[in-house]
Amino acid sequence: MTIKEYVAARKAVLKEEIASLPKVPTLSIITVGHNPASEAYVRGKKKDAAEIGINAVQTLFEENITEEELLSFIRKQNDDPAVDGIIVQLPVPKHISVEKINLTVSPAKDVDGFTALSQFDPCTPKGIINYLTAEGFPFRGKNAVVLGRSEIVGKPMARLLLERDCNVVQLHSKTTEEDKRFYMKHADLIVSAIGRMFLWDASYEFKPTAYLVDVGINRGEDGHLHGDFVPNLPVALQTPVPGGVGLLTRLALLENLMEAVRKEK
Repeated sequence: MTIKEYVAARKAVLKEEIASLPKVPTLSIITVGHNPASEAYVRGKKKDAAEIGINAVQTLFEENITEEELLSFIRKQNDDPAVDGIIVQLPVPKHISVEKINLTVSPAKDVDGFTALSQFDPCTPKGIINYLTAEGFPFRGKNAVVLGRSEIVGKPMARLLLERDCNVVQLHSKTTEEDKRFYMKHADLIVSAIGRMFLWDASYEFKPTAYLVDVGINRGEDGHLHGDFVPNLPVALQTPVPGGVGLLTRLALLENLMEAVRKEK
């Protein structure tokens, strides 16, 4: 099943569940300033929400808002029973602490899953795990390589794979080239979240049964988006860029919101 087919099927299931609820779930989207990339992401999230019957309410603040004013608004959203989930779209202006934002959003409403206290897994790793599960990837005892160690993707990805009994190796910028080639050659699953176009090409040896998950998004000189892997490597499954992990991430946000709604019952 392609990622687009999988996402469409899951959205249909969520839409049916939402239609049976006594109230429409509400997602609060908080943005600060007018970052073009952020505005595009938010449009996508609002479109997804509308498709399945979720009420996505965006609150836009100008860049001169004070940190305390923003945190005070988040606290009000925490206390509002009509709000089921909250996301603060990054980036925010430099005078506002992302750490303070993460500490202020209620763990029960932190559907981005960015903080250690959040009741939800971060959206990108969660979306990947759910898709691999649907594709029948047998996690237990398999060799998994995670490339990257960010707090949003790399580290939680490794944790979720460990929880499913994978043998996990996390590689990063200080890993030698020799070791990268060795571990990738023996990997059953590789998740790359580096962000360098075509970093992994056909000079690397992969198992023909390997699953390659490409989290990298890079805009090439041709103006198109490309991933960390060159396309069409000789493996069992390789997620595309675009039309791959980004869709899984957006779906996982909806899944987390519905999880929050179910917990409220």
